[in-house]
This record gives sequence, C-alpha cells and structure tokens, in this order.
Amino acid sequence: MQSLPLSPRNRDAALTDMADEPLDILIIGGGVVGAGAALDAATRGLRTGLVEARDLASGTSSRSSKLIHGGLRYLEMLDFGLVAEALSERGLMLEKLAPHLVRPVKFLYPLKHRGWERLYLGAGLALYDAMSKASGHGAGVPLHRHLTRRGALRAAPSLSKDSLVGALQYYDAQVDDARHTMTIARTAAAYGARVATRTRVVDLIREGERVTGARVVDLESGREHTLRARQVINATGVWTDDTQTLANERGQFHVRSSKGIHLVVPRDRIRSSTGIILRTETSVLFVIPWGRHWIIGTTDTDWSLDKAHPAASQKDIRYLLDQVNAVLRTPLTEADVEGVFAGLRPLLAGESADTSALSREHAVAHSVPGLVVIAGGKYTTYRVMAKDAVDEAVHGLGETFDRRIPGCITDDVPLLGAEGYRAMWNARTQLAAESGLNESRIAALLNRYGSMIGEILALIREDPSLGAPLAAADDYLRAEVVYGTTHEGALHLDDILCRRTRISIETFDRGTESCSEVADLMAPVLGWSDEQKDREIAHYLARVAAERESQAMPDDETADGARLGAADIVPVS
Repeated sequence: MQSLPLSPRNRDAALTDMADEPLDILIIGGGVVGAGAALDAATRGLRTGLVEARDLASGTSSRSSKLIHGGLRYLEMLDFGLVAEALSERGLMLEKLAPHLVRPVKFLYPLKHRGWERLYLGAGLALYDAMSKASGHGAGVPLHRHLTRRGALRAAPSLSKDSLVGALQYYDAQVDDARHTMTIARTAAAYGARVATRTRVVDLIREGERVTGARVVDLESGREHTLRARQVINATGVWTDDTQTLANERGQFHVRSSKGIHLVVPRDRIRSSTGIILRTETSVLFVIPWGRHWIIGTTDTDWSLDKAHPAASQKDIRYLLDQVNAVLRTPLTEADVEGVFAGLRPLLAGESADTSALSREHAVAHSVPGLVVIAGGKYTTYRVMAKDAVDEAVHGLGETFDRRIPGCITDDVPLLGAEGYRAMWNARTQLAAESGLNESRIAALLNRYGSMIGEILALIREDPSLGAPLAAADDYLRAEVVYGTTHEGALHLDDILCRRTRISIETFDRGTESCSEVADLMAPVLGWSDEQKDREIAHYLARVAAERESQAMPDDETADGARLGAADIVPVS
C-alpha cells in the first residue's frame, strides 16, 4: 500500500474535497478513537472525513501512561470482559497491527506481605496470562514468574530492601501514543479518508431533527466551510458534552474528566532492568522504562477546569515523588524531573446507576438522527470503540445507502510501517552500513517508523546534513523534523516538539534549546516568513514558561490560571 503523506498540501486538498462533495461519514476528533474510526470507515469503502481542531493526538491521546495493557486492576474488580477485550487488542497490536510501535515491557510487582499476597497476586497473574493466551494473540508476551527478595533486588537494585519481601514479574506492552495515533490517521488517509487538522467545528448542521453535517473553520486560513455528511461521529473524548450541545442535545450519558499526571526522569536515577508497579492508597503507580528515561505515574483526580491544557500542580508532583520514594533507596527530588505531562481521562458519568458504573467501559449512542457519539473506554481498546461507533453509523445509513456496507476489517489491517518491519529489523546491520548511521540509530528509527524508514533515509541521501542529530536533543535526527512536517501533518513547532518527537518531556530544557533549530527546519516546508518563525518560537517559549509556572503552583486552580497565561498559536493571516 502506498502511504499518503499528511502534508500541508494534502491537508488543504482534503478540506476542499470534503466541502465540495458530501461524505458518508464525518468524524469529529483526531484522537485515537477518531483516527481509528476514520480507518474503520475508510476500509469499509465509505467516503470518510476526519476533522480535528488542533493537532492529531493533541489531547488525551498524547498524554496517557503509554501502556497497552489488559488492566490488572480491572481484573481485581471482576471486569473480566474488559480485561479479555483489552488483552486481545494488545496481542493484535503486538503481532500484526503495529509491531513497530507496540512492544512488550516487563514489570516488577513488589510484595509487602508473606504468604497470602503472593498466592493472591500469583493467582491473578496466572488468570491474566491464561486470558491472554485464550485470546489467540498471546504469543508475543512471556508468562509471569515469581521472584525472591534477592532476585527482585537483583532486577531492581534501586528498591529499598525494606520495601519488599519478594516480587512477581509480568509483562504488558507500551506504545508512543501520539505517534501511534498519528500513524492510524496516516493509514486511514492511505485508504482514502480525508484528514484535516486545525479545523474546528463551530456548529452542527440540521435538517429538521437530523444532523446532516458541520460548519468548520480552517484555523490556518480563517476560512469557513460547510461539510455535508450522511452520518456524523462525535469522537471528541473529554469534549464530548461540548460537541453534543452543538446539536442542542443533552445526551444519554455524560463525560467526566479525571486528571492523571506523569513525571519523566533520566534512566540513571533509578537502577532497574524492569519497570515497577506499586499499589498506593488511591491508585496504582507505574515506573515505566522509556528509552533513556523513566515515566512515573499516575494520579487520578477530578478536573473541571481548562480541558485543552490540563495543568500539573506542585501538589501533584510531590505526591508522585512521595509515592515512588517510599520504595527507593535513593529518593528522587524535583531537580531530577526532566518533564511533566498531564492528561484527562474521559470517564462515563451517566444519569443512572447503570451508565455511571461503566467507568473505563465505553458507550455508543445515536440519540439524534445522523449523530453518533462514542465516549469512555481506554486507549488499548480504541479499535473496538471505533468499530462500535462506525457500526452504529452504518446502521444509521440504513436503506438510504445504495449498496451493502461491509463489516469491520481493521483487525486485519496493519498500520503503515508494520508490513515488512520484522524483515527490516533483521536487516538493521545492513541498513546501518548502507546509510552510514550506527545500528542503534537504525533500531530507534525502525521503532518509530517501521518499514517507512526508507522515506527518512531518502531525505538523508538527498541532504546529508539531515542525518545529523538535533544539537540539543540527540535522540532525534534533523531528518525526523522535516519528515514530521512533510509526511506526518505537523503544522506548528509544538506539534514536532511535543508529539512527533517527545523532546518537550525528555530534556531538562523542555525543548527550549531545540526550538530554533527545529523552526529553521520546518520553515522552508511550511513557507514561514521570518515573522512567523519568530512567532512560533516565542509561542513555544511562552508555553514552556507557563507550564513551569503552573507546576510551582500549590493547587489545581492556581496551576490552571498559570498555564492559561500562554495562549494557543494563531498563524499570521
């Protein structure tokens, strides 16, 4: 399959095409569920469009714990259906759909009590493994095993001897959520979906009771367009209720936002060959290996303030540090924190006990003709959520459609970069020799682009200077910035620094030392004037300053006020 770049030109063409001819399905929201729904609808042969007000994965889908997992705590809550579904999806992603983006990760679960705790948790993990195997997609994940205290400390020397009497080790999987979501959207575009970011829905069009499309504003040009569609899918996550109000409809359920924050610290601050999972009084705490870093999270608190830029307060940061320090020999301090990110979980909050109890389950409704809403769920089960939403939309198309619409096939549609990935992985030594890059660099590129690595290497052949790493963020090549702009839909500086790469959370300077070099690489592709380039840099610096200020604030309200000190970028008209 030929990949279709999410280039600025193709974005503009997609928006024009959507405005010129009615769609079968219009999807609002460019998070993982919206992108998944676009891929699902496009691979059923439907004329599909997707609009996103900001960047792909700019909300919840870039701020998760970056885990693809069944959810051990849902097993403890006896939610076997959700766990089985998530484990099946985990296996599909590892084995077929995205092996270049999703990979196994091992965790150590320290035991604090002798006897009963090992039996209890061991039985739970045995069931977890059995459900994984029963899904038919468990071959890529090893079984759990029991460790003595000595064995656990050998695997994780930074753990305090007093913090455990033994341990269990088990496997789940992890993903770069923002890159994964973007790749789903690119795959949808390759199958014919029209994808337009920076396109805000300002109203829903109705004919009588029926929703028949949306009015949108292209935030890059300021132009307004009318998009007609037989069915509209609201996949806006924590903005679900806001989108529903455009149809003057309360909805059968509502979405509550729960804030989760994560810290990023350098890998050398915690000596361990494995991730760690800890039970706290209020939630579960993960210490997750992330390249040359650790991700530590998360919290779980109600959030009713700004949804676009949820802020982490000093209280949040200290809570996580206190929790992880309770088991570490050498405590972490705030000076060890490279990056902080906060995301919002879209939790179902219904008007009856039944919908309120859904928690991380998802729900689909079609309460207004022509408008489907999908909400709730968790990142791991995005494909099932997308399927359910498109199934409901297809049902709404009904007899007005001139042909039979096929069922979902996304369980058999690898994402771009998946096909041929393993063969190229096996040939990475040869790729390194041919490209002049070292083998570890080739491995990193393969795990970001899969078999599309050839497109990155082609850029370097054309301009060898692009084969150099960024001066202040050497995990990434200059070519990756250009490619993120020409092929991956990045339109602004923070799209690259926050989502196509993770420089904003992986460096102590939060990307401020890289922003000028990155802007210089983006400017020729996007046609930026010197004025626009300066505005992009100034905006990014203001964003980082506002985030740093918010993280010094004592509570949510003051943190939110500080973060809102940096407005979203507005292009020069």
